[in-house]
Amino acid sequence: MSVDRERLRALAAEIGRFYVRERRLCRAQARMAELLATGEPVPDAEIAAYLSEVLRYFRGFEREARAHLRDLDRRLARVSQLQFNLTAERGVAARRVEVTQGVLARVAEIGSQ
Repeated sequence: MSVDRERLRALAAEIGRFYVRERRLCRAQARMAELLATGEPVPDAEIAAYLSEVLRYFRGFEREARAHLRDLDRRLARVSQLQFNLTAERGVAARRVEVTQGVLARVAEIGSQ
């Protein structure tokens, strides 16, 4: 497994910016940082183990994020439908106010004569 050391270092730095508390990934991250700091070639087995842990963690993280996004999309659709319905209902109520005001104005006009 021939991996560009700089790409591996960039991946490790990117993962390092995440707030990760999961022990397995933390250990793998620390081990990779240690190996990269030596300046020596990183053994293929270590790279494979690291990438395996990264994939395991971030695939689960992605599934969770996608599920959250689907839930938010459903909730936003409900809110949009509710807003649409309330806007239509408000239009009907506003027209009723206009009509009743017209009737009340005519009654007041007739009553004042």
